[in-house]
Amino acid sequence: MIGRTHARHLVAIALGVGAITWWLLTSLRDRGTTLPEVSWLVGPVELLIAGVVFSMGWAVRQFLRGKRPTLDPIRAARTAVLAKAAAYTGALLVGWYGGQLVIWLGELDLPAGGDRAWASGAAAAGALAMSVVGVVVEGFCRIPPAEPKAEVGKTVS
Repeated sequence: MIGRTHARHLVAIALGVGAITWWLLTSLRDRGTTLPEVSWLVGPVELLIAGVVFSMGWAVRQFLRGKRPTLDPIRAARTAVLAKAAAYTGALLVGWYGGQLVIWLGELDLPAGGDRAWASGAAAAGALAMSVVGVVVEGFCRIPPAEPKAEVGKTVS
């Protein structure tokens, strides 16, 4: 069985990918390569994905609390897998866009430096939201432990 996603793993992934991104893009820039631009659409798309994952998870949560009459078990399992994927993908993207943000914060004196820093920051924030929603929805999908059954003829003390 696959265990619950831990925040420390996601933080380690984000920091590792961020460091590698910073090193790789700084090396490429020093060789004269133009760095990739981040579209302003990235952050809103990540927020949209986070919203879809949250809405799917909310349906599972409502079912587990008895407020929704039916839910296909396969849908619930797929929602749990999607939540885990969102958490890890968000962590990877936080590192990718966060590494770019660090580079552009050092280049704010360039004409496009401020715009690129804003776009990278918005993308990193959207990725962070996606990762957090993934962890939250994964928690929504946890089935509560079964209550212990008392044996017949014995009292529970």
